[in-house]
Amino acid sequence: MIFTPLYSVTNCSPVGKHTFTWLLARVVIHRYGLPMAWLRTAFQDELDGVTQTLVDLSALVTDAIDKATHALLTADLAEAETIIKSDDQIDEIQHDLDARIIDIIARQQPVASDLRALVTALRMSADLERMGDMAHHVAKITRLRHPQGAVPSELLLTIEEMGKVAKLISQKTGEVISSKDIEKAVELETDDDQMDKLHRQLFVALLDDNWSHGIETAIDITLIGRYYERYADHAVSVARRVYFQVTGKYSNAN
Repeated sequence: MIFTPLYSVTNCSPVGKHTFTWLLARVVIHRYGLPMAWLRTAFQDELDGVTQTLVDLSALVTDAIDKATHALLTADLAEAETIIKSDDQIDEIQHDLDARIIDIIARQQPVASDLRALVTALRMSADLERMGDMAHHVAKITRLRHPQGAVPSELLLTIEEMGKVAKLISQKTGEVISSKDIEKAVELETDDDQMDKLHRQLFVALLDDNWSHGIETAIDITLIGRYYERYADHAVSVARRVYFQVTGKYSNAN
């Protein structure tokens, strides 16, 4: 690309380089009479890049909750530490993405569906970052209770199932972001019902007169249940934003 040698020597942030390149492109197009369609193509490439980053983020938070669940069920401290550290990467990607989106809006002044896509992308990145935080919190409970396990034996299957549902919902969320499939987006509402059902099962166990694991474990289980439930809620929120992005309307499901 003819602009690479020019902007690569500038000492600025990635977002600053995007802006510099875009301004330079406009100058060259004006100077040499190139078609303005070139700019639209470049803009679409930027929109596609935003979508791909959201898909990448969804893959990271899916991996995070999967590994956090395994670490929780097996009291694996090393794996928990890996998840805790990886949250910084998720935060960094989200912050960079938000900066890119704001830069695109400032340069392009988009309207209609383009503006809707960028604004919803800002909201989706925040939801995905919070999903990463929920996995991070699960891993921190594993670290806190190590070398003992945080989950009583009679609740292992329930927590394992919550982890499976969370992973499934997150994977489907990534597919919805990529494909813009609004039918699949609506399906996530039903998937979330299963997580809510499992969450209620935890409370049934906690309120049972035969609970014998003490207050500390009860608090841990309450928090763990809440983290998985919120993880799924944020995934559903992403799906709803995709529905709005495509249709301009909010889903009536649930």
